[in-house]
Amino acid sequence: MQPNHWRLLRTVAAILFVAFAVGIVAGQWDDVRRATANIEISWSQIALATGIVFVAYALLIETWRRTVAAWGDKLGWLDAARIWFISNLGRYVPGKVWQIGAMGVMAEERGVSAIAATGSAIVVNIVSIIAGVGVVVATGGRILARYAGEVAALAAVLVAALVLLPLGVKLAVRLYKRISGRELQFGALPPRALIVALVGTSAAWLLYGIAFRFFALAVGAPPNAGLASYTAAYTFSYLLGYLVLLAPGGIGVREGALVASMTQLGLASGGVATVVAVTSRLWLTALEVFPGVLLLAFGASRRTAQPISE
Repeated sequence: MQPNHWRLLRTVAAILFVAFAVGIVAGQWDDVRRATANIEISWSQIALATGIVFVAYALLIETWRRTVAAWGDKLGWLDAARIWFISNLGRYVPGKVWQIGAMGVMAEERGVSAIAATGSAIVVNIVSIIAGVGVVVATGGRILARYAGEVAALAAVLVAALVLLPLGVKLAVRLYKRISGRELQFGALPPRALIVALVGTSAAWLLYGIAFRFFALAVGAPPNAGLASYTAAYTFSYLLGYLVLLAPGGIGVREGALVASMTQLGLASGGVATVVAVTSRLWLTALEVFPGVLLLAFGASRRTAQPISE
């Protein structure tokens, strides 16, 4: 592909990412306004929850950098943060594969080898799902205890997923090539990459659970449940939304799963759980979308401001 054609394709992709993401935020604003009309919001708790989410973001960015390093490459922290936030916009385009592809392509542009760029992006995303399943099993005891057989089956799936990860990576590479037409190169999976990704993503899920509890309390959830249940409810709903490939950002699927899990875990009644689900969707979408949009705009303005060489 010619450089000019590739530049045009990237521009079109960026516009689509932003359009889908901003459309989701705008479409939910009326729902959030109605849901919060009769409640008193604790903005200090929302601010605290927001800070914890950005700590989780920083941890995931560093996890990805160290996964890249496991292939013997280097990526600066600021470059990694920019790539991570911008590629996150790809999850709001149906198909989810765009996020992984964007991470790999942008990392290559910063001098990372094709193997390290694509391999690290795929590994972190796959391991994050595996780690999330483990977190749900570990923290959702009150509801999962009722289904001992299902819990055992889920644990077996988790172990199998870890063992079969290299095969899963190869299948993901083939799927991406079939959808995008872009050739991805992938070498041997370094064990260190797997360990780093598993530890980093597991810690991030726990941080998300802490942040979600503060947010839920801020919008009216009763303080009658511990951190483990909130972590299980959030992680379960997020994973379910993520795994439904045709739902951009997991919209609809995540909210339904969150309401169901919060009521079953005794975190809130159906009405309060619905308020938490709707408001948390807008909150988290804004935290994912706005940094990526700002970085895209800043990067575009910098390129425009650069003088054209003769």
